[in-house]
Amino acid sequence: MTLKVVGAGVGRTGSNSLKIALEQLLAAPCHHMFEIRDDPAQIAGWTAAIEGSPVDWTAMLAGYEAQVDWPGASFWPELSLANPEALVLLSVRDPDAWYRSASSTIFPAITDPDAPPEVKPWLESVRTLLRDRFSDRFDDSTAMIDAFEAHNAAVRSAIPSERLLEWTASDG
Repeated sequence: MTLKVVGAGVGRTGSNSLKIALEQLLAAPCHHMFEIRDDPAQIAGWTAAIEGSPVDWTAMLAGYEAQVDWPGASFWPELSLANPEALVLLSVRDPDAWYRSASSTIFPAITDPDAPPEVKPWLESVRTLLRDRFSDRFDDSTAMIDAFEAHNAAVRSAIPSERLLEWTASDG
């Protein structure tokens, strides 16, 4: 099964609502960070991708027709290339609101020194992913907002307009 939708928007841009909507519209599963939380067997494949190992994206996302949120959003170039017929969906929001939301939810979760020991290697992989493909300067709002805007600009410039859909949660 190939993806019909490649989600390029990062976490805290309405990705959970988007996941639910896409699953209803496509009548098929949508990959989201929650899938990794609920199926830790996926960690090995995503960690290998983060470390730069070759990835069979069709196999990695077998059973899904859409993908949104991190870590997949960081691999939008590879996923859009591997799924050339897929719509690329860029979910966005106001950059300042995005930073406030992410810094009160995602960033503390991935830097939690009290995380269970079995989760710590995955959290380190996520930090590596963000460092390499986004930014890991979580306490620097300027750096993180710049990374957010650069990410969105890169998607907009790389994906042809007929293949790109930009969406905000307020669009419904």
